[in-house]
Amino acid sequence: MKRIVVLSDMQIPFHDKRALRNVINFIGEYQPDEIHSVGDEVDFPQISRWTRGQAGEYKGDLQQHCDTFGRAFAQPLRKVYQGPVHFERSNHMDRPLTYVRTRAPGLMGLKALEVPSLLDFKRYDINWHEDPYEIAPGWLIAHGDEGASSRLPGGTALALARKWGYSVICGHTHKLGIQHEHMSVNGRITKERWGFEVGNLMRFKSATYLRAGSGNWTQGFGILYVEKNRVTPVPVFIRPNGSFVVEGKTYGFKTA
Repeated sequence: MKRIVVLSDMQIPFHDKRALRNVINFIGEYQPDEIHSVGDEVDFPQISRWTRGQAGEYKGDLQQHCDTFGRAFAQPLRKVYQGPVHFERSNHMDRPLTYVRTRAPGLMGLKALEVPSLLDFKRYDINWHEDPYEIAPGWLIAHGDEGASSRLPGGTALALARKWGYSVICGHTHKLGIQHEHMSVNGRITKERWGFEVGNLMRFKSATYLRAGSGNWTQGFGILYVEKNRVTPVPVFIRPNGSFVVEGKTYGFKTA
């Protein structure tokens, strides 16, 4: 049975260091067949429209954030895992080219300003996807910003599944959950659609834009079990102490 780990929004440098470290250690032990990430690996706040004209735009620490991606994620991951790694485009990872296109269009076309170059994907052997793609039979992976957002976990992904005719796994909402839509006639299933949102790996206190720090977010990630054409989605909830359970084993927590 093929096992695929799907990573959620990290938004480095606003990631939860403990949770991300525990997930990477888990990957080293678990050794999945593939790793896919739903996007927003780096936040790029300096070039966000929300900081335009404000102090954050002039901090000059963009390179530090790119370097943190390597130190906090890519290097530790590649020390323990040599298998395929795939990244899906996302709204935060769109920010570098959006900034250039709107503020310095003369620089458009420079490969050095594109995300794969900024984050050195070639060095870390990371595959970059500009569009949603098939991650498993009948399943597309997307970021989740391709449609309207739902307040209910799994709802954004299910809406995309209805739109595209595939089951969809995505991020963007920072929620962890599954919704499904199955139809049958005469006891036979005629349509099967899943919407799977994989949570996030952020440090919640860094989300200063949340009023009173309140949001219906859940830390976690996802696993897809693929057996021929059958796909089983499993959400993995990360506890407040950074630990989680996969296949009956606890990861990321040591007893005294």
